[in-house]
Amino acid sequence: MSNLVKHDSVHTSSKEALTAEFAKQSIIYTFSKRSLDIVGALVGLVLLSLILFIVALLIKFEDPKGPIFFSQKRIGKNGKEFKMYKFRSMVTDAEAKLEELLKFNEIEGAMFKMKDDPRVTKVGRFIRKTSIDELPQLFNVLKGDMSLVGPRPPLPREVEEYTPYHMQRLLVTPGCTGVWQASARNSVGFEEMVEMDLYYIENRSFLFDMKIIFKTVIVLFGSKNAF
Repeated sequence: MSNLVKHDSVHTSSKEALTAEFAKQSIIYTFSKRSLDIVGALVGLVLLSLILFIVALLIKFEDPKGPIFFSQKRIGKNGKEFKMYKFRSMVTDAEAKLEELLKFNEIEGAMFKMKDDPRVTKVGRFIRKTSIDELPQLFNVLKGDMSLVGPRPPLPREVEEYTPYHMQRLLVTPGCTGVWQASARNSVGFEEMVEMDLYYIENRSFLFDMKIIFKTVIVLFGSKNAF
């Protein structure tokens, strides 16, 4: 009996030690990830400032009455709502026209993607192809609503269709890029995207984040799946 108690005691101590080590690693990762987010976002905004300025001028030139930026409600970590910023790539009444286009959705599941979306402007088509329209999200990263790497933040109407399995995507801070964007982008369906996001959540680390960021940069210069 004494040996059994001793064995249980050792087992409990080992488990507590592993839990403490995991917590320590989690704190280190959280700190390093947030540091990477802040430094990366600031450096990105400085280096890309000229591009941001030129794109803003082009958007305003094409549609003088419309806004340069577009903000949209998204769902972040633990279901928290926030406003995500993008360069406006569509006509000003794009949301009102969405309902009549839902039947043309080219991706299965709780997302809407249409390759030849008639709401997209000429400038918008270019900045979407190059993902330049996503650059203002660096401000979301600085605010802490988003991270450089993580699952893409869904729309509220998309989350309404989520199953408990899909809801696991909301366990972490959403990102500007992730496994899906750095590899398959729009070439896979919703369920496959969820699988990629959950794989990231289970295996995330500082090195994994860096790998995704570098891979995203490469993809942006040769992607055929962005629309």
